[in-house]
Amino acid sequence: MAVGIDELLEREREKLDRLSPEQAAAAVSESGAVLVDIRYAALRDRDGTVPGALVVERNELEWRLDPLCDYRLPEATGHDLRIIVFCNEGYASSLAARSLQALGLSRATDLIGGFQAWAAAGLPVTAHGGF
Repeated sequence: MAVGIDELLEREREKLDRLSPEQAAAAVSESGAVLVDIRYAALRDRDGTVPGALVVERNELEWRLDPLCDYRLPEATGHDLRIIVFCNEGYASSLAARSLQALGLSRATDLIGGFQAWAAAGLPVTAHGGF
């Protein structure tokens, strides 16, 4: 049965414990959660980055965070890792987090509103000069 992207997104988000920017910041500082920025380079250059976040573009995400993959990042230490994925506005990150859950990273989730919500909440951002 075919579904539209809005329905798919809603269905997949029901399986996530999505976090507000403030909750995500607390998870990083209090429990060592890993923030993962999946935005493409042009957006990072334009808007800046979140200090301490891993930058893993969307097309490499599963390979870099799968603890069983030869191409994993050093931070991909196990399936119990708390991963908080964010994109620009919080749409692609929901689907990305569900993909990580399918790999067994059951604590993967995403940031409600993405980078834009993080910045709007006044949380730390490192500027990169923009266009």
